[in-house]
Amino acid sequence: MPDKQLYIAFDPIYAHPLPEGHRFPMLKYELIPEQLLYEGVIGPDNLFAPAPCSEENVLLTHTREYLDKLLHQGLSPKEQRHIGFPQSPALTRRELVITQGTIDCCHHAFNNGVALNVAGGTHHAFADRGEGFCLLNDFAVAANYLLHQGIAERLLIIDLDVHQGNGTASIFAKEPRVFTFSIHGRHNYPFHKETSDSDLPLEDGTDDNTYLSTLRRALPAILQQTNPQIVFYLSGVDILASDQFGKLKVSMKGCGERDRTVFTTLKEKNIPCVVAMGGGYSADLRIIVEAHCQTFRLAKEIYEL
Repeated sequence: MPDKQLYIAFDPIYAHPLPEGHRFPMLKYELIPEQLLYEGVIGPDNLFAPAPCSEENVLLTHTREYLDKLLHQGLSPKEQRHIGFPQSPALTRRELVITQGTIDCCHHAFNNGVALNVAGGTHHAFADRGEGFCLLNDFAVAANYLLHQGIAERLLIIDLDVHQGNGTASIFAKEPRVFTFSIHGRHNYPFHKETSDSDLPLEDGTDDNTYLSTLRRALPAILQQTNPQIVFYLSGVDILASDQFGKLKVSMKGCGERDRTVFTTLKEKNIPCVVAMGGGYSADLRIIVEAHCQTFRLAKEIYEL
């Protein structure tokens, strides 16, 4: 049997499809793998470039009408404003690559315990529309792919981005095989929340102790209740006190302890974990990159890859 290793979905086009004014929040997708390579945490063999996701798999989650709008540049100005990006063929391709990256990470996680997508976590995308910088819901597409292929029938989505995964909650509202669990800011975007299977809203200013105690109290009970065959973990770093939009007061150390809690708990139970980066909007790009790199370092350390 070949040695296990850490697989990371990455494609250099992640950062490039947007006009210059939109590029700052996207630069992290280039800088994260560059930093990990520079540190020697990973080597080139750890990175893989996904192909674009097939229409067949996208349509397990999204409507034909919406996908056609993305493929043929048919989004209205209002729809583009809701998404937050101007449409382009390159942006649609980027979303398809990200989505396939999460599907590919599922297979790697089953074999190695964990796999990570440098991008992904596009949890504000609904079946028939995008919003909040999200066009396709990569976790939802990957989860429906696993269900459709008969690879898994009990799935758990742990969404620890500061924003509730409203699109994910909506998509799986009537799907008992997928359990959606979200810890998010009560007063943050989206201002109309959907209903996850378990929602734990936090007050503005929530600190490390409150955040971590909430997670550590809830996670074991949810795992016992759901007994998942695979977990999708959205590790947004917009919970940081430095985040411009997050409203919480979690430190860099606390953010790392959050990741450690999730990884350690899942590894102890031998539950495969697929990770996507989600949001991060600190004014200092170095903080965003460091917080995300911390997730990769911990995954490698805890899973001994």
